[in-house]
Amino acid sequence: MSGKPRLTYLNGRGRMEPIRWLLGAAGVEFEETFLETREQYEKLIKGGSLLFQQVPLVEIDGMKMVQTRAILSYIAGKYNLYGKDLKERALIDMYVEGITDLMQMILMFPFAPPEEKEKNFNSIKEKATNRYFPVFEKVLKQHGQDFLVGNKFSWADIQLIEAILAVEEKIPAVLSGFPQLQAFKIRMSNMPTIKKFLQPGSPRKPPPDDHYVETVLKIFKN
Repeated sequence: MSGKPRLTYLNGRGRMEPIRWLLGAAGVEFEETFLETREQYEKLIKGGSLLFQQVPLVEIDGMKMVQTRAILSYIAGKYNLYGKDLKERALIDMYVEGITDLMQMILMFPFAPPEEKEKNFNSIKEKATNRYFPVFEKVLKQHGQDFLVGNKFSWADIQLIEAILAVEEKIPAVLSGFPQLQAFKIRMSNMPTIKKFLQPGSPRKPPPDDHYVETVLKIFKN
């Protein structure tokens, strides 16, 4: 058995993508098993691998971990990406929770009925530009450091660069009013592990397409 973490999910972004990002940014190689049928999913449940009958599933350090937040917290702690003390961890948690709220809208966007697409798109744009990105623009401007917390690369930075790139796919000019975030994006994208993760052929998944949406519905909506 390989010592690499093993990820089990669909061959798409979803709730596994921030886990892929975190492992990739930490420089950790991992293996993936992709669910393609309802039967594969039910077999995992019957075999006792899914504590709450949900994926993502990450097998790491002899554990079968579920629940995205728990997985991310463990990986961040394991690879020294979770601050130096409780106060820094609290800041990282707050920033990550905020980013997760924004990413949840992006996550659900492909599954919205056609008549709701425009409204949902406008909601993403409005909240990104007026609620979420201004927070990080202000943080970076006030402390004048390269990273969000403790002037050290952390889980919060990784989640933020993932969110920036995901929003830019839908709204290319979204950072036009955020010079600090523009500079942050360049810095993060040039960090060796992230640069590698952004290259073609990496484990990073493309934006969800119709096939991905159909597969999700086929496996989980019965």
